[in-house]
Amino acid sequence: MIEEKLLEKYNQPLPRYTSYPPATFFKEGFSASDYIKAVAESNQHNPKSISLYLHIPFCTQLCFYCGCTTMISRNNNLYEEYIDAIIKEIELIAAHIDKSRPVTQIHWGGGTPNALSADQIERIMNAIYQQFKTAPSAEIAIECNPAYLTVEYINRLLKMGFNRMSLGIQDFDEKILLAVNREPSAIPVKDIIQQLRDNGASVNLDFIYGLPYQTPESFTRSIEKAIEARPDRIVTFSYAHVPWVKNHQKTLEKNGIPGPDEKIKMFDNARETLLNAGYIAIGMDHYAIPEDPLSVAIKSKTLHRNFQGYCTRDTTGQVYAFGMSAISQLHNAYVQNTKNIPAYIAAINKGEAPVEKGYLMDDTDIAVREVINEIMCNNRLNWQEVSARINITTDKLKKLTDFKPESLGPLAKDGLLDFNEEEITVTPTGRLLIRNIAAVFDPKLNAGEKRFSKTI
Repeated sequence: MIEEKLLEKYNQPLPRYTSYPPATFFKEGFSASDYIKAVAESNQHNPKSISLYLHIPFCTQLCFYCGCTTMISRNNNLYEEYIDAIIKEIELIAAHIDKSRPVTQIHWGGGTPNALSADQIERIMNAIYQQFKTAPSAEIAIECNPAYLTVEYINRLLKMGFNRMSLGIQDFDEKILLAVNREPSAIPVKDIIQQLRDNGASVNLDFIYGLPYQTPESFTRSIEKAIEARPDRIVTFSYAHVPWVKNHQKTLEKNGIPGPDEKIKMFDNARETLLNAGYIAIGMDHYAIPEDPLSVAIKSKTLHRNFQGYCTRDTTGQVYAFGMSAISQLHNAYVQNTKNIPAYIAAINKGEAPVEKGYLMDDTDIAVREVINEIMCNNRLNWQEVSARINITTDKLKKLTDFKPESLGPLAKDGLLDFNEEEITVTPTGRLLIRNIAAVFDPKLNAGEKRFSKTI
C-alpha cells in the first residue's frame, strides 16, 4: 500500500495521457479538407496497419458516473439515420486510404454499442469488410452493457467476427448500481464468459472504484466474484469526478463519494487480490491472465496504447475513427468529429468529413508522445531504444522532451523510480503514480488553463 504522505503529495490534477497532447489541446479551425489531407498523408507513415474506432453515442438510460459523450435515446429512426451516416463516413474516408494496408484492430465504443440491434451492427460491419482488408488475426472488440445482452445477441456478434467483448460491470453490488442508475447483468456473467470462451472469443470485465456506497471491502468482494469467472482481462478504473464537465455527476454527491484514502485502499486491495490470483498487472488499471497478448507484450516490453486502450505493437495501427465525437489518431495528427449528432449527420449527407477540432503534431509532440507511452505502458524508458524507434539521436530526444535529470531526483528519493544516464525504471510504488512520472516529460503541462481529474 502506498504511504499516506506520498498519497497527499502526489494526488494532483493531471492528464490521463490516453493521448499526447491531451484532447484539451485540440483546436477549432481544423477543416474537413485538412483531415482528408492528413488521411492521405498517413499512408506514408508508420504504422502501416489500421485501427478502426466506431463511436455509438446512444444509451437507453444515463449512468450518473458517466464521463463519455453520449445521448439518451430509444429513437430507432434516429439510430437508423446515424447508421446511414457512419456507413457514408466509412466510405468517404476509406477512399483516401491505401487498400493494401491491413486492419488489425476494430473497436466499438460508446455510449452503449449494444443499444443497437444486431442487424444494425451487422450493417456497419459489412460496410467495413467491403471497404477494408481485415487481417486474419485482427482483434475485433465491442463494449457492451450486460443488462442488454442475450445468448442470441452474443451469437450474432460472434458470427460477425467479434472476438473480444468488454462488459461494463462497474460493480456487482446492486445497491451501488442503483445509486449510479445502472442495471445489473440480464444473465449471469459467468454464463456470458463461458459462451464467449466456447466460441474462441475473449472477454474483459470493467469495474469502477470510487462510487457511492463502495468500501474497500465491498469492492474487493466484486473483484473476487470477477476472478471466480476467470475473464481474460479485468479493468479497475478510478472514477473521475469532473462535474464542471459532466453536470449530472453532481447527483452522486448526495450519497457521498469515497475520498482519496478509501479509493487507494480499493485500488490496493483489488491489485493484491488480482495479483494473488495469477493476473498480470498491465499499466495502472488493467490485469490480464498470463497467456493474454497484453501479458506477453509487457514481459517483452512491447506494450503500447492508443485511444482504444492498451494493445500490442502488432495490433495497433493509426486510428481512423467514425461517428460523432470520435477521435482519429494518426502519425502526426489528431482529428475529432463534431459532438452534435444533427451536425454530424448533416455534414456527412453533404459529403464532408464532420470535423470539429484537430491538432497537427510537430517533432516535439511526436517525441514526447513516444516517451510518455513508453513510461505509461512498459514502466521504463531506455533513451537509446526510443530514439532509435523514431530515428533521432538520444541527445535530441532529451532536448525535445525538455528533460532535466534533476527533475527525477525527488521522484527517486520518494521511491517512485530508479535512473541512470541510459535508462529510467519505474518501481512498483511508482506504477501507482505513473501519471505523475509521465508529467515530468510533458513540456505542455502548464500551458493554458486546463482542468484535469486527480491522479487518485
